[in-house]
Amino acid sequence: MSELTGSPGAAASDDAIPAPSGFSFENVHRNAMIDQMNNSSAGGVGVGASAAAAAGSSPGYLPMATKTGTTIVGLVYKDGVVLGADTRATGGSEVADKNCEKIHYLAPNIYCCGAGTAADTEKTTEIISSQLELLRMNMGGVQSRVVTACTMLKRMLFRYQGHISAALVLGGVDATGPHVFQIYPHGSTGKLPYTTMGSGSLAAMSVFETGWTEGMSEAEGVELVKRAILAGVFNDLGSGSNVDTCVIRTDGTTTLNRGAVTPNDVKPLRDSIRRSDMLNMRPGTTAVLKSEFSAAKRGGVTLADVTVTEMET
Repeated sequence: MSELTGSPGAAASDDAIPAPSGFSFENVHRNAMIDQMNNSSAGGVGVGASAAAAAGSSPGYLPMATKTGTTIVGLVYKDGVVLGADTRATGGSEVADKNCEKIHYLAPNIYCCGAGTAADTEKTTEIISSQLELLRMNMGGVQSRVVTACTMLKRMLFRYQGHISAALVLGGVDATGPHVFQIYPHGSTGKLPYTTMGSGSLAAMSVFETGWTEGMSEAEGVELVKRAILAGVFNDLGSGSNVDTCVIRTDGTTTLNRGAVTPNDVKPLRDSIRRSDMLNMRPGTTAVLKSEFSAAKRGGVTLADVTVTEMET
């Protein structure tokens, strides 16, 4: 594959013809660099430890794919939309937050579940929520359309070519009915009756494929979402803790239930443990040999010792 550039002779001339516009093939150089990185230490045999062993050298280096530790789901039922998410946030192999909120507000009738980098999902949904609010004010308070939020999100993510790690499940109800969209970090979208995303998406999708039916009731939809998230919690190391659900109805009401299911609650287990009373240290257990109090010189710190400066805003 060649690049659309001018010839070397023309570039050296004062009357050089500018390079014609067209497609950019910059990824050709990137792919060649990745191939060189792989073959340089593996002797050109292939990728991985087996190829390196055959070449008698260390394995070749390749960029690792970014992993997301989350299970988020969404489905359409007869009278609205049900969204669900787990509450575990991880930093590498460590659990950073056991009760992270992954269902984000976009509009009174639209919510969005986020998987990927927590900061990216938080800021992306915050920006789009602000833009939707300004759009409603500009249009006289008209209810936001779900497809409008989807378009704003996909345009923003596509602009950054996947460098914003935000995989989203968008759900809402508008004048045209209930809708669920899945949005990938690169900006591609799909409108589906039910969808799952995140590292626990396969376990959750198996529950949806088995249990989802068209025209199901709200109670059935909420119960199916809980089962799907629990499948991710118990079968995916990146998902865990509790289950959050959000129900958006066609009558305009919404219900966001934090901690709808708490399968890993340790409080009942701790309460069931009876500690020996001998382990409780009573006052006077340790003898006080000496007690002394010295008053501060100059009467301590007063307002005269504090320097007050104006805050910059």
